[in-house]
Amino acid sequence: MSKFINFQTDPAKYRHWKVAYDGPIANLYMDVDENGGLFEGYQLKLNSYDLGVDIELADVVQRMRFEHPEVKVVVMQSAKDRVFCAGANIRMLGGAAHSHKVNFCKFTNETRNTFEAAEADSGQKYIAAVKGACAGGGYELALACNYIMLTDDSSSSVALPEVPLLAVLPGTGGLTRVTDKRKVRRDLADIFCSIEEGVKGKKAKDWRLVDEVIQNSKFDATVQERAAEFAAKSTKADVSKGITLGPINRTISENAVTYSTVEVALDRVARKATITLHGPDGDAPANMAEVEAQGDQSYMLRLARELDDAILHLRLNEMELGLVAFQTQGDPDLLLAHEAVLLANKDHWLANETLQYWKRILKRIDVTSRSLVAIVEHGSCFAGVLAELLWAVDRSYMMEDEFEGDNRPIARIKLSEVNFGQFPMANDLTRLETRFLGEDTRVDDLKGKIGDAMEASDAEENGLVTMILDDIDWEDEVRIFLEERASFSPDAMTGMEANLRFAGPETMETRIFGRLTAWQNWIFNRPNAVGSNGALQRYGTGVRGEYNLERV
Repeated sequence: MSKFINFQTDPAKYRHWKVAYDGPIANLYMDVDENGGLFEGYQLKLNSYDLGVDIELADVVQRMRFEHPEVKVVVMQSAKDRVFCAGANIRMLGGAAHSHKVNFCKFTNETRNTFEAAEADSGQKYIAAVKGACAGGGYELALACNYIMLTDDSSSSVALPEVPLLAVLPGTGGLTRVTDKRKVRRDLADIFCSIEEGVKGKKAKDWRLVDEVIQNSKFDATVQERAAEFAAKSTKADVSKGITLGPINRTISENAVTYSTVEVALDRVARKATITLHGPDGDAPANMAEVEAQGDQSYMLRLARELDDAILHLRLNEMELGLVAFQTQGDPDLLLAHEAVLLANKDHWLANETLQYWKRILKRIDVTSRSLVAIVEHGSCFAGVLAELLWAVDRSYMMEDEFEGDNRPIARIKLSEVNFGQFPMANDLTRLETRFLGEDTRVDDLKGKIGDAMEASDAEENGLVTMILDDIDWEDEVRIFLEERASFSPDAMTGMEANLRFAGPETMETRIFGRLTAWQNWIFNRPNAVGSNGALQRYGTGVRGEYNLERV
């Protein structure tokens, strides 16, 4: 499956989802076009999905936050009879390259995490209204909702049948959410994940697999009643109007992807992508009224959308570029001025949504399986939110003192309030807390340096960069690192970096992106699942997979 993947879409282009807005309640219908697959060779029957379906869902969830902030409850349901969702399309998985399967699961995980967190982050509660079969990834869609309602009839059930049917795992958080979120007893979870037929009715509620079971004749009315009740109890402020998310300004050429605030240079010989983020080119808005008037062109939101698209583009369309270097150029004080408007108005819906979006982007960078490096050159603006990149990457190199012929301002790093809690990682720690694990006083000391312009020696002394280099050593040292990194095994690098990036406590999110993803990655390589006689290849033939029975 080699095809350009475009993560940009809009409601006029949707083939798989429909939304009906009714004041504080949005009814979100899954209505997958079975002939609308991203690739050839399979049909998306029974509301099964591929990456294209999930790209649309991610867009729906994003627009719900920015274009429809009046929404307090979202009811996720099926527009098809007798099926909620059959999960990820098996024919797609059977024919996909290993790299596509892994990146598909990662993106779907990120999308589910986004609407799962919508209640806490944005006051938008998601209800799953399950009628018909709800299996595999379909149940994982429901699991990520804040409340699950199941109709009580002969055909409606919830199931995670991946292990017995396909010899793989529920890859988008199912195993983890069943135990950690739903608090299903381990032995009951063991039964649930080992049977094909799933669990129905009262047993599903008794096992905590759903929150409510309703008689079929009353189901639709009860769902809407419950949505209205939740909306009435919501503490989310009333917002009359959102902003429009227009198309992202992007130009793609052979060796570059260019946006209005982001440039991505592609060096395929060196297997490297360099992302340069540009600081603001105008004064900060005076207040949130001005930010709202600017809409999706306000600097902080525009930069976020362009960086997000660049990361996703590199993930799926440039998979042999194993190293991503982050650079910035601009006025750090001007950047912090734009950021300060959001921080001073965090109770304003748009300021909150923009900051929450940055949290999600930084988490996306954290779990991107590329070697990440920050190059802090003169003229850079690694300040506030962009300083977070310095601790998201695996290493950072900073210019020290003046460089001959370089008239840009001396490289400096500036901390702001956001570096101390606004953007937690998946482990619920800040990137500075993760960097200085067990050194709480060091993080506290850094709070006293908020706003200080730290040149290379100060940045090194405070542990904010990996290495500082002068004019004599800069070019050689950076070149040696880049060449060495490109020479290592990509598999070993992915494993090493993923383990080192998440020190500290384990959470449901780190388990999903760490433990579960690592096991699924391995299983997706095993012949028991993907071999010519494996379960994925034989699914639907009536012949069970042929297994190597050695336990590893």
